[in-house]
Amino acid sequence: MSWAHLIGIRLCLAVILGIASASARDAEAVRRGRSLYVAHCAVCHQATGRGTPGLYPPLAGSDYLTQPGGRTNAILAVVQGLSGKLVVNGATYDNQMPAVVLDDGQVADVLSFVFGSWGNPGGEFQASEIAQVRGSSRFPTFKALSEASSYPPLPMPPSGWELREHVRLNEFAVRMAPTPDGRGYYLLGQAGTLWRVELGSRKIQTVFTAGDFTDPTLGSPGTLGMHCDASGRIWITCNQRQDSQPLATNHVSIFRTPRPANNRSLPGKPTLWFRTAYPYGIGPYNHGVSHLAMGPDRKLYVSSGSRTDGGEPGNEANLGRMGETDITACLWRMDPESDAPSIEVVARGIRNAWSFTWDDAGRMFSVSNGPDAHSGEEMDVIDVTAQQHHGFPYQFADWPVERKAYPHTPPTPSGVSFMHPVLNDGPDGTAAGSVGATFDPHSSPAGMIWLGERAPEPWRRSFLVGRFGNLLKLEGDRDVGFDVLAVQPALEGGLWRAKVRTFLRGLGRPIDLMRLENRVYVLEYTRPTDFRSGRGWLPGRVLELTPKTSRF
Repeated sequence: MSWAHLIGIRLCLAVILGIASASARDAEAVRRGRSLYVAHCAVCHQATGRGTPGLYPPLAGSDYLTQPGGRTNAILAVVQGLSGKLVVNGATYDNQMPAVVLDDGQVADVLSFVFGSWGNPGGEFQASEIAQVRGSSRFPTFKALSEASSYPPLPMPPSGWELREHVRLNEFAVRMAPTPDGRGYYLLGQAGTLWRVELGSRKIQTVFTAGDFTDPTLGSPGTLGMHCDASGRIWITCNQRQDSQPLATNHVSIFRTPRPANNRSLPGKPTLWFRTAYPYGIGPYNHGVSHLAMGPDRKLYVSSGSRTDGGEPGNEANLGRMGETDITACLWRMDPESDAPSIEVVARGIRNAWSFTWDDAGRMFSVSNGPDAHSGEEMDVIDVTAQQHHGFPYQFADWPVERKAYPHTPPTPSGVSFMHPVLNDGPDGTAAGSVGATFDPHSSPAGMIWLGERAPEPWRRSFLVGRFGNLLKLEGDRDVGFDVLAVQPALEGGLWRAKVRTFLRGLGRPIDLMRLENRVYVLEYTRPTDFRSGRGWLPGRVLELTPKTSRF
């Protein structure tokens, strides 16, 4: 499973959590517990508590909580993490849960919420009980856990570059964009907050929050895309899950701010520019709308991710079983000057393009997360004039069309041919540098930027692509991603191929990249630089890279 599946869960499902019962006296504790669950637990166990089949066990109606020692086991799972085989409700799970960096009172609140929800047995937890159990755990105090989740040392910069930590963050951020005056940049939080960061002082200023522009009746907002256009206007994509009848609905919105008076002015509050909806995805696979950006043609392009892993129908009555819709697993083009915008689909079969951008020749490239099946992740060349199909859910990576990822893989539509991704000629980015699809399976390509003709060698004419890293336990307890790759594509014999080199490694799940003048900025979503260590999740930081001698 790619990171984007799971982040989409964390961002979009909180609306359905209003189900815990409590007296008025306990209402505030329930609110705290619900909020903590959304932020730290729904990423894997889903906001419904139903888990992710085969990967993360359910908490709703879980016999793990009701068996002898269930309370203690639940506390230990939170305060020290959990790994190895586990049987819950008759199903076996073998993945990893990192420790959750919460103090004793917060652990008590979140477990009180879990035990009091979804038909579970109930029972309040107290901070004193948490402290007692924590004392016998891998991290006997909250301080010990916090220290284990500290910021890692700065990675070794590429030759010819200087690297420094620019800002540390108190909330999870997902996107960056330069300010029009070039003196700072905007950061978008996963729950709708926008901050401005000044380059010189590194001061962080809140511009607005989700409460300033989103509709709370549609569900908790998940904001995954942000773009600042040449006029200084901010564009934001938002997904909100609503448990409507007969099917749960994903409300997809694009908001934009007014044009500021000048390039030093902060943007005003966003207003709704476009909204549509479709049946919410199968289990955790509703990727929703994410990246958006203005193209060379001055049109707005938007990534709309898939609502399935690989075309499966699912098995829940309130989640639509129609596979993909006409506006999912594709790229949109829209007229940014229209007061009644509509969707034009310019490419199909794109499972979940977290990012796309253009090279100096105006060619569009995207990077996409692959399915749970172990196919490689993709960089695709997008011809917006040709209505091309890039394979999903019928064909993945560089696999032949006859090789089906799943028994439920739909039959290939007649008369449709698929575009292959950019092939990796190494030396990095795939196992043993072998020729194949662009990136390792489950490495989760994320933010990308183009360096261009003036970049220092050997990075000239390359895309930098951050890889968020695996969220599944992989064979041999290895990790993939947690790095930035330089991808230098070229068209050879009718196929796009690329030299792929490691630019920066040992990162805390890089989720977005930004170029500002001759500097490169890397947004780390969190702090651990691997998956296998099982360290807790805390908000990350922004790193700044500057070439020592050249400007580009």
